Amino acid sequence: MHSATRLAIYRRLQTANPDPTTELEHSSPFELLVAVMLSAHTTDKSVNAATRKLFPVANTPLAIRDLGLGGVKEYLRSVGLYNTKAKNLIGLCRQIVERHGGNVPSDRESLEALPGVGRKTASIILNMVFGQSAIAVDTHIFRVANRTGLAPGKTPRAVEDALVACTPDEFRKNAHHWLLLHGRYVCTARVPACPKCIIRDLCEYPSKTEPRALARSDAPIAHARRPRKTPLRKPHKRLRAR
Repeated sequence: MHSATRLAIYRRLQTANPDPTTELEHSSPFELLVAVMLSAHTTDKSVNAATRKLFPVANTPLAIRDLGLGGVKEYLRSVGLYNTKAKNLIGLCRQIVERHGGNVPSDRESLEALPGVGRKTASIILNMVFGQSAIAVDTHIFRVANRTGLAPGKTPRAVEDALVACTPDEFRKNAHHWLLLHGRYVCTARVPACPKCIIRDLCEYPSKTEPRALARSDAPIAHARRPRKTPLRKPHKRLRAR
């Protein structure tokens, strides 16, 4: 893809959403770290459902650690793989308390050493909390980067390296959120909403969705959902007076 095309793509995404952010609910760097860690292989909706119950009770490394494994599990049942994630969360909290004075570490090596934290989670924290121009690559971003031709790669790390190399500096801070949201709501896996896409003329995907196929799309931007109509009740027949 030509550099001018990439520039145009990011400019349109920026115009449509000047201040993108995560859909995971949080009010502190630690809460964001927990939410991102829990979001692996599950939806933001299920994570938010869990943290709305957990964070009012315990939202610091020390408080969550003191809940213990059994206590934490009770709050994470809406999250996929919650048994493993509960164990990782306790280990993560214990390590932050014992090695980092209760604070979220600011370097990639320390972040990735935390239980349940991989490169993607570390990149999100470095970007959102510490202002670094890291670009995390999840399934949505991997799909969008390859499908559009923006930054093709056979592995998430290859796509990440390509995005870091080709994304203009002015867009690198927000690139992760723009591409993730675009993949989640427009460039969906099954039926991308190409006719409604703001970068469709810049995208190199050869098999673009035709307008007639949009009715099968899960993308909320693709078609308006019609309110369910309540069937009219037939009036009762009056009984004739004998």
